[in-house]
Amino acid sequence: MKVSKSIYLFFIPGAILYAIFFLYPALSAFYYSVTNWDGISPSYAFVGFENYVRAFTGDSIFMKAIGNNLKFLLFVVVFQTIVALVFAMILRKNSKINVFWRALFFFPTILSSVSVAFVWSFIYDPNLGLLNAGLEAVGLGQLQQGWLGDESAAIFALAFTQVWFHAGQMLIIFVAGLHAIPNDLYEVANIEGATRWQTFRKVTWPLLAPSATIVIAYTTIQSFKAFDLVFAMTRGGPNYSTEIIATYIYEVGFRSYSFGYASAISVIFMAIIALITFLQFKALRSGRVNY
Repeated sequence: MKVSKSIYLFFIPGAILYAIFFLYPALSAFYYSVTNWDGISPSYAFVGFENYVRAFTGDSIFMKAIGNNLKFLLFVVVFQTIVALVFAMILRKNSKINVFWRALFFFPTILSSVSVAFVWSFIYDPNLGLLNAGLEAVGLGQLQQGWLGDESAAIFALAFTQVWFHAGQMLIIFVAGLHAIPNDLYEVANIEGATRWQTFRKVTWPLLAPSATIVIAYTTIQSFKAFDLVFAMTRGGPNYSTEIIATYIYEVGFRSYSFGYASAISVIFMAIIALITFLQFKALRSGRVNY
């Protein structure tokens, strides 16, 4: 069937919007990353790869931000995926009560990040917070602490909040993936005498791989871009213990007025996200992971 060339005209509006709002900003970031632009002055000088060298060899805070981001990422990806998958398995049937629980778990996702940050900041408050009060009530008062003021615990407290915030969204994706698995396979596994774990390992998880790929990739991107949650709860403190790459870009660009250096960090940031996401897709979709 011959396709009219005029059909390609329908791509033009989308291409224009993509170029304006995505391609141009990305290319601008590359351009300014090799300059010393302060974001205000009309003139600036080209410094080559000096900003990139500075990021990896002369900026301890940036390296700490990468470490914090990786801690945050690992915690969120592991626990958010497990929590979402477990509850998806429990709530997979389309009964009225299960639909109600799915909606309840999904509810936090529709809240704004700032609202979630304020609620959990109150929960973590060392004096009036519900968490410390709850620990005291069950006889675990020795575990009480200032959760967002402890350098070793703050990043994980934020990560737990992120899991609570988005696990319900990932649950829905897993439920959709479970519904796509034919029931005949479970009947065969039952006839063959497979245990629940064997059924999950040999039937459910391999066929759930496409959904898992989406969940893990999306969770990874969310973890790297959790600027609003981190900024609203800790602003990167205490002592940069919760500083992640996104918040550090803001600090460098909008507080230190080093937009050239902030652009270089942004480019590195994009490269890190692209690399990790690519490796995850390759591992999960190639079937090379041993389930």
